[in-house]
Amino acid sequence: MLIAASSIVPAAGTTDYLAPVLAPGYLICESGTITEVGAGPPPGPADVEFATGFLLPGLVDLQVNGYFGIELGDAEPVGWAEVVRRLPETGTTAFLPTFITSPVEQLVAALRGTAGFAPELAGPAKADRVAGGAAPARVPAGARVLGVHLEGPFIAASRRGAHNPAWIIPPDEKTISALLAAGAGLVRVVTLAPEIDGAMAAIGQLTTAGALVSVGHSDATARQVAAAATAGARMVTHLFNGQRPLHHREPGVVGQALIDTRLACGLIADMQHVASPVAALAFRAAPGRIFLVTDAAASAGMAAGRYVLGGEPIDLANGDGAPPVRADGTLAGSALRMDAAVANMVAAGIGLPEAVAAATRIPADLVGRPDLGRIAPGAAADLTWLSDDLRTAATWVAGHQVYSRPLG
Repeated sequence: MLIAASSIVPAAGTTDYLAPVLAPGYLICESGTITEVGAGPPPGPADVEFATGFLLPGLVDLQVNGYFGIELGDAEPVGWAEVVRRLPETGTTAFLPTFITSPVEQLVAALRGTAGFAPELAGPAKADRVAGGAAPARVPAGARVLGVHLEGPFIAASRRGAHNPAWIIPPDEKTISALLAAGAGLVRVVTLAPEIDGAMAAIGQLTTAGALVSVGHSDATARQVAAAATAGARMVTHLFNGQRPLHHREPGVVGQALIDTRLACGLIADMQHVASPVAALAFRAAPGRIFLVTDAAASAGMAAGRYVLGGEPIDLANGDGAPPVRADGTLAGSALRMDAAVANMVAAGIGLPEAVAAATRIPADLVGRPDLGRIAPGAAADLTWLSDDLRTAATWVAGHQVYSRPLG
């Protein structure tokens, strides 16, 4: 398939270099993989042509508690399938379902159940044929499931946010082993507070098992965060939220996160969790190390009303971009779309290429998926077309179109 576009934002590059926008540009994909990318007019008649908007890599979200009325930590396969099918409406083509703090036995049961059906969600939605052969191609049902993010229960009660304090516990080898075994290889990220008892040993155990450790819901000092990075932590969960803030005498989690080049930082760019100037400051302080997340709760994509997060009620009020809250007013996840997160950062003064990289390549690389999050030869043909107002108009996963916005 040959796609031509008036503007392609490849997002390919490194921490210090971003591939330039191709205006115009084209790409060729075969069997779900990008085989060629070029600037200028296409080398032949295009199968798909975009005269407006921006063609990007598919967006990658590493923190999705739920969406469309469904809480993933407590959902049956049909609920998961609905989220997988509909997330491409927001530009997201790959994501990490996130389970927040719950009793360990509930987390074990949720992981065991998820391990039983999650691998099938990327299976064929219909039989298709690859070009020139009889072998059936696997057609994705929607967004890719990259694993599971466990946000808790090994966090600091003093920085718990919307997490139930009764379910917060210190980590130990047996509990971690039980969670990893139940996930059967699905546990990709674990958020913990490095200052609590047993945390350093837990970081070593999790890292050895191949899980990415993220500092979050933490009252750690800068020195403790640095020690966590030395032990193997490589990520910070929703920078500025649920953590010791920056102070000129004690940099805290925020200060260390911004200066420590070993750490990449998630940012909820709904401009409710973090003010616009502060979000822009993070991009400038840690270039190439900020990635966008939604931290979406079940209320995302839904009308105002009551929903659940971590099995407990949250309320979503009327208002564009307003996050859901607990009864005491505590922010409880978000109602953010990933395409809106990109648009919000552009409105905050961040360049479109940098905002796109923060929603694509940076998170993909962080979880060990260099085949995702970029428009480059050899990468998966996961694509998002944004209209001029930076709203998702169409998405593809593995070269198959999985969403197209109705016209009119």
